[in-house]
Amino acid sequence: MRRKIDKLVIAFHTTADAMKMESICKKESVGERLIPVPREISAGCGMAWCADPADRDRIEVLMQDNQIDPQEMRICKILV
Repeated sequence: MRRKIDKLVIAFHTTADAMKMESICKKESVGERLIPVPREISAGCGMAWCADPADRDRIEVLMQDNQIDPQEMRICKILV
């Protein structure tokens, strides 16, 4: 049975930023996958990166090092 758990959700202004984030995170083995933006977040491109909340600090460093400006970062209940 699927359940909802807390995940770090990072929304982006553009699809290019979302795709860049996916590429970097897969290369660095951090985070999980791109998901549709949850209803409680509004984002320009409609895509968000989903990750374990424990990876937040590492992800923030990766975004800063790669000039990725998130539109929003929030902990959300995600169906897994």
